[in-house]
Amino acid sequence: MKTNILIANAIFIATLLTSCSDKEIRFDNENLQLANNIEISITEKPESTLKLIAKPLGGMAILKNVKFNNGTIDLELKGENNPGKSFVGIAFNIQNDSTYESIYFRPFNFESKEKKGNAIQYISQPKNTWSYLRKNFKGQYESEYINAPSGDDWFSISVKIDSQNVSVYDKKSNIELLKAKRLEKQVSEKVGLWTGNNSKGEFRKVTILK
Repeated sequence: MKTNILIANAIFIATLLTSCSDKEIRFDNENLQLANNIEISITEKPESTLKLIAKPLGGMAILKNVKFNNGTIDLELKGENNPGKSFVGIAFNIQNDSTYESIYFRPFNFESKEKKGNAIQYISQPKNTWSYLRKNFKGQYESEYINAPSGDDWFSISVKIDSQNVSVYDKKSNIELLKAKRLEKQVSEKVGLWTGNNSKGEFRKVTILK
């Protein structure tokens, strides 16, 4: 009897760990919902990679088969060292095409002496835009990318989200790059990959741990 109980407990724990484990997302047209004026291309080799090309006002690709509220999102992404024309990141708590929270990066500021403090940004659209937050809460919702990569290179980040805060880490060094208090309550489980106004962005090795 005790043996049966132990086996049952072991199966339960294994099932729980499997359900909570991270799984890399493979991109295809069926599991993406496009928002706003955006084009995509998908390549499978050497690994599943999604490229977003946004028009004016930016856009995102929502992961249709993923439900997310609190947890961790790991990914590699790449923009361009092109001043004012490269904004790449993730969107979460997506209510509609214009109402969501986002963490995004400005790769053209990674190595800038004058603007390195504007490399990473948290926003909650449509009220708390980057310009509003910078004007009224300078330094609270954006930060430097410490030990930044080149603006044209892939970089690997981890975004940890709970009901109160959002934190961004460089995966290679595990350095916390930004911690910001969330400006919206969690009302949606939609999450997606995001590019800003007239930007191109590439994404791969996306995993989500709840």
